[in-house]
Amino acid sequence: MKYISTICSLLLCQFVIAQTGTLSGIITDAESDAPLIAATVSAGDKGTVTDFDGSYTLELPLGEQNITFSYIGYTSQTQSLTITAGEQSFDIALSEGATLLQTATVTSGKFEKPLGEVTVSLEVVQPSLLENTNTVSVETALEKVPGVSIIDRQPNIRGGSGYSYGAGSRVLLLMDDIPILQADAGFPNWNDIPTENISQIEVVKGAASALYGSSAMNGIINVRTAYAKSEPETKISAFYTAFMQPQNKALAWWDSAPTHYGTSVVHRRKFDKVDLVLGGLYSDESGYIQTSEGGDYNRYGRFNSNIRYRANDRLSFGFSTNFNRGTSLNYFFWNGVDELYRAAESTESKGVRTRFNIDPFLSYYDKSGNRHRLLGRFHRIDNSLENNQSNESNLYYGEYQFQRRFKNELVATTGVVSTGFNSMAELYGDINYTAQNLAAYVQLDKKFFKRLNASAGFRYERNVLNSPSFFEDFSQREIEAQKTAQAKPVFRLGLNYQAAEYTYLRASWGQGYRFPTIAEKFIQTTIAGGINVVPNPALESETGWTTELGIKQGFGIGGFEGFMDVSAFWSEYQDMMEFNIAFNPNTFAIAFQANNVGDTRIRGLEFSMGGQGELFGLPTNVLAGYTYIDPKFKEFDLSGKDLRINQLETASVAALNAYGSSADFNVLKYRFEHTLKVDVETKIQQLSIGVAALYNSNIDAIDAIIQGDERIVPGAADFRATHDTGFLVLNLRAAYQITPEIKFSALLKNALNTEYSTRIGVLDAPRNISARIDFSF
Repeated sequence: MKYISTICSLLLCQFVIAQTGTLSGIITDAESDAPLIAATVSAGDKGTVTDFDGSYTLELPLGEQNITFSYIGYTSQTQSLTITAGEQSFDIALSEGATLLQTATVTSGKFEKPLGEVTVSLEVVQPSLLENTNTVSVETALEKVPGVSIIDRQPNIRGGSGYSYGAGSRVLLLMDDIPILQADAGFPNWNDIPTENISQIEVVKGAASALYGSSAMNGIINVRTAYAKSEPETKISAFYTAFMQPQNKALAWWDSAPTHYGTSVVHRRKFDKVDLVLGGLYSDESGYIQTSEGGDYNRYGRFNSNIRYRANDRLSFGFSTNFNRGTSLNYFFWNGVDELYRAAESTESKGVRTRFNIDPFLSYYDKSGNRHRLLGRFHRIDNSLENNQSNESNLYYGEYQFQRRFKNELVATTGVVSTGFNSMAELYGDINYTAQNLAAYVQLDKKFFKRLNASAGFRYERNVLNSPSFFEDFSQREIEAQKTAQAKPVFRLGLNYQAAEYTYLRASWGQGYRFPTIAEKFIQTTIAGGINVVPNPALESETGWTTELGIKQGFGIGGFEGFMDVSAFWSEYQDMMEFNIAFNPNTFAIAFQANNVGDTRIRGLEFSMGGQGELFGLPTNVLAGYTYIDPKFKEFDLSGKDLRINQLETASVAALNAYGSSADFNVLKYRFEHTLKVDVETKIQQLSIGVAALYNSNIDAIDAIIQGDERIVPGAADFRATHDTGFLVLNLRAAYQITPEIKFSALLKNALNTEYSTRIGVLDAPRNISARIDFSF
């Protein structure tokens, strides 16, 4: 009986095996032929994902099976295949073009995830929007993103920061996942970003320090550049802009219209295993602001390249470069309420700048499918400026990243980062400063029950800043050499639950941490009217957290599909760093100085919408959003309005916050309480027409000394008194596709000729018209 039982068992196993067959194959990108890693293959309750080389193996019952092949950001395909005993092969290529909710994003977790499933608020800007709006510098496109404001080239997200005089940023700017902020000042140099070669821009709203470090306290802007595809591609564009008469024609100083013109080119192609990208841009802007040399100007040229060698399916490596050199004549404040388009000569700054970065990279998949990445960057900045404001810095960045995808839909990402830089600048006493940042991080992303996405992250970071001794002019004292060292852990948690097919609920909480920059601690300069910006070697780091609840709802109306997103957010900061009034009790002089202004709180609501498809039978794209914020000091004492100069040194933080603000109520400075943004474009055969509108409410509070002292910003109080209801800017555009390879565009910006200022002392551009032509082949 024992032998009979054994024989029956073997026969039964053979029968069961005979009821299944094995399907295997490779899934690739239809454009580039590159393997798609972690693509999904499913049939009923059975499924698998592809390996590092795009290959898959799936055991299925015999007979006809409907098998779905899908990948984030790509259009899924379902194939009906007859499974037979034994092994059979089926390869397939997928094409990009999924719904908006399936748009592939990487910034929230360092791996590709559909937009609908991320656990934080995240917006995506596609390169078509940059081209259609004649975007030469990235920040002008970011102004269309709900919740993002740009004040004098400094970004803030949901009111997390105001205006910091070019020193310090709570929004981290990344280019291809690596920080690209100016090392000494934490300032974004937007003209370094190659707008001619952008694949996608991702904006993360809220604290992201757990994954990206110190400067990501208020959010992240990640610019992802494009790679070569299977077919060679060349794009050339040229544009010309003319600035028209302002609303108040008496303010126009020019006889012939100021202009801005330029051209760009990018070429992408593959040579066997080599992917090559070459790009460049030249821009010449003769501005609408009168200076001692005629008009302000900004002229620069940029060259960028990316070379990637795909040694095999597991290993690829290469490097990218970016070089930017130019000259400019800028200014800090206007000359008066009757000369808004004329710079105060004492605030003019002229110079030559040279900036470049070299970024080596390597990606390797081991035999177990784990991904290893090495990322590097050398970033050199040399700004040779007049008025004792020159500065130069070198940044060295290195990161090792390990990522493992488990079969149970768990993704583990961990890494170590080392950043070092040195800076020497007349702004900081013309002495050499060095700094180092060491960090380790880990993030876990897990999908439960095919509906619940959970994310948890941790980062430990150590910062060291070495500063030599120097003489401080303002306080007339010698500052001793010091070594400032600090280490902090930060955490984040996030959940995203798919309640229905197109309904996603999310909740997140994340900590933020920011170590002060060299500029904030040690800057010494004069900005206007003899008012100084002075160092604060005792400045402490700031910490905080952000939490959010949100819902993203997809919808479809006929041939139009999109999403609506509603979120409520709450941010709190401890020891927030902001520029405030400093006082010298010996000379009774006052100045601006970066200080810890105590604790702050920002609450708000945001609504955004994105859509694409056919409306009324016409292809249409929509991007819109409204943001409300309530930004307040947690320490604010109105009795500080009555302080005398000789009382400032001993006054409380709450009293100093009130003293330094132009408002007679508690509100953080340089914030828009309400912002509304709409961008709509529709196409009629070869003609496309677009309209964009931006409304910002009035900035309730600025620095009290700027509003009250005519020596600093002449006419500031008068301008704010007559421009106290916010402003509306309307932009119009049209483009005609002459041939499949040639497109001509015309754009009218500030069509209503609104007179407005996003940063007091600087008047924004009057109505201007642009013509642009694009060639693609």
